[in-house]
Amino acid sequence: MSLKTAAAQITFRPRLMDCLAGYDKAQFGKDVGAGVTVGVLALPLAMAFAIASNVPPAAGIWTAIVAGFITSALGGSRVQIGGPTGAFIPIIYGIVLTYGFGNLLIATMLAGAFLLAMGIFRMGQLIRFIPVSVVIGFTNGIAVVIFMAQIKDFLGLRIADLPPDFFAKIRTLASSLHLIHTPTLLLSLASLVFLLCYNRMATSERFTFLRRAPGPLAVLVLATAVTALFDLHAHGVETIGSRFQGIPQGLPPIQLPPLSMDTMGKLISPAIAIAILGAIESLLSARVADGSIDDRHDPDQELMAQGIANLVAPIFGGFAATGAIARTATNVRSGGRTPVAGIVHAGVLLLIVLALAPLASHIPLAALSAIVVMVAVNMGEWHEFKALRRFSNDYRAILLSTFVVTVVFGLTLAIELGMVLSCLAFIYRMSRLTRIERLPLKQHERAPAYVRPDGGCRIAAWRLYGSLFFGAAGKLEVLHDSQEGLPDVLILDMQHLVQLDTTGLDGLSKLLGKLERNQASLVFCGLGRQPASLLYRSGFIDRLGEENLTDNLSAALSRAETLLNRAHFRNLAEGGES
Repeated sequence: MSLKTAAAQITFRPRLMDCLAGYDKAQFGKDVGAGVTVGVLALPLAMAFAIASNVPPAAGIWTAIVAGFITSALGGSRVQIGGPTGAFIPIIYGIVLTYGFGNLLIATMLAGAFLLAMGIFRMGQLIRFIPVSVVIGFTNGIAVVIFMAQIKDFLGLRIADLPPDFFAKIRTLASSLHLIHTPTLLLSLASLVFLLCYNRMATSERFTFLRRAPGPLAVLVLATAVTALFDLHAHGVETIGSRFQGIPQGLPPIQLPPLSMDTMGKLISPAIAIAILGAIESLLSARVADGSIDDRHDPDQELMAQGIANLVAPIFGGFAATGAIARTATNVRSGGRTPVAGIVHAGVLLLIVLALAPLASHIPLAALSAIVVMVAVNMGEWHEFKALRRFSNDYRAILLSTFVVTVVFGLTLAIELGMVLSCLAFIYRMSRLTRIERLPLKQHERAPAYVRPDGGCRIAAWRLYGSLFFGAAGKLEVLHDSQEGLPDVLILDMQHLVQLDTTGLDGLSKLLGKLERNQASLVFCGLGRQPASLLYRSGFIDRLGEENLTDNLSAALSRAETLLNRAHFRNLAEGGES
């Protein structure tokens, strides 16, 4: 697709425009209630994800506000909630540690540009081509990485910065276990147990009233109260105030991060990782939401909205954002059915920052760590490991390889490896489906009884099945190396050949050349639409001759007889013998 064609096909129509038609007070009330609920839930998650990513908690909040508003206002889903997510933690942590927070903002804007381009060029459907084995592998791997990153704050270890390298991180954590801070550990365990019990009780019919307050908010309030009541800060328990000097009250400074071509070149790879992960997670979240509200989102519009959100959020000090599955599901369960709920959620967060920011200084990091640990446990599809025995070796190898590489080496390499392994497995399976079989012409009522003096057969027919592509083109060699040599006329029955690529075309061209050098002929029958299109466009049919294209095997045999008779009379005219 040319740039001019792509530009002509761009359609930018947010779902908000469709939802406002016929919008009434009843739905507005439901959307406001859902927006308030999701906004309250998003506050502790935004801070927890930011701290886990090694950035100030205020950056997470402003990411949720700005990206959340843009995702709802411009997105392709009616109920998608955007903001920071746990999946980004390993990538963002590594970028901050290697390049610094300022360069994280640049990487986020680059990722936004990539996402916007993906939406413009209608690549929303292509994201679905990523195999489920790769998605499960890196999702579970990310969950493990997130869990490992929380060990420091969960145990109260005084480690300045955990190294991004897996083995160095393990060594650092192991060498620091003797420094476990007991009050922090006890508060972390209590917060985690409370969160587990709260979530389980909220799902039962006896305690439905608990659903009015999200579990993360409840544990945050309770842990903050306990910290203040027992003066745990004086006993060494870290809080947002002690580590980050609290959360600034008011609007952040609006400014572009400093850009340089040298820096941008180094950040291309991390930005691509952010864009791919953001695209996968946002479209996956939108698909899950579609099933809940019986709707269908626009994937290209969603990618464009995510791109704009990631371009704008860094201007307010925010970082990478995408569609959040948990917050989107909460929005649906709370009655949200239009993008208005997501806009209200962003407004609620803004009001909290403007009015209650000073109170955040007393929030203990142990409680936020417990929240992220719970997110890591819930985001992993651990049952898929148990189910591996039911699947093929290819599936197991791809899933486990992606999982291990995500944990040990990082998400970017894991996705690359997973896709390469998936492509190789697909090529191998497709090549196994491609067959070339000899047809027994002697059983055909019209088969000529011509036999060459050397015992070779004058007419031979073969049937092709499947796809003649680069992974299977070598199977044409059986036609070159037949034990009885090349026939005078070779018939290829193509009615079961569904696809032909240029490598397969090259193999057919070499076969035709060998037949021509031996004064032999080639006849096709039952040629399908796609193979025929390529053969015509490449000029192969001009070389073969239209008369050597037939509709079925019977017509091909008639054509073969004609060619043999023509060759016979030509030999007689030249004084030769048949």
